Amino acid sequence: MAGLYTGDKQISGNLEQAKIVSRKKPHRDLDLSLKIHPIRKDIIPLKDDAAVKNAVRNLLITNFYERPFGEDKGANLRGLLFEPVGVLTNIELRDNIRFCIEKYEPRVIVDSIDITNVVDDNKYIVDVFFTIKEFGTQSSVELVLRRLR
Repeated sequence: MAGLYTGDKQISGNLEQAKIVSRKKPHRDLDLSLKIHPIRKDIIPLKDDAAVKNAVRNLLITNFYERPFGEDKGANLRGLLFEPVGVLTNIELRDNIRFCIEKYEPRVIVDSIDITNVVDDNKYIVDVFFTIKEFGTQSSVELVLRRLR
């Protein structure tokens, strides 16, 4: 194997494999359902894919001005619930979701966003499909946006 000479040190081995391994970072997040571990009696944290999925979900359900020091952080989807049901509202929902994820969640790439109108129940069912960059896995988040009258 050919080594790479950098100053006083010589690096040898499979450098491509080292680059791939060094990019993977463990992600942890707090599960907001606060499930208790049966043995440790502590809150079970979310790890890796579940943590990223939870972060995307929390970002999407956040409205503007709900986070201290991050007034513009969120998708502000509840603000669109009282707009007339139609194609324009679906486009606005899709644009808000895509913009929010691209701006505030650099760990994922949005693949597609499916929006279903349920007029009888005054709700939207939103499915966001995305790829987690560091793990190369595909995941999705489902949101039910409901108007209460």
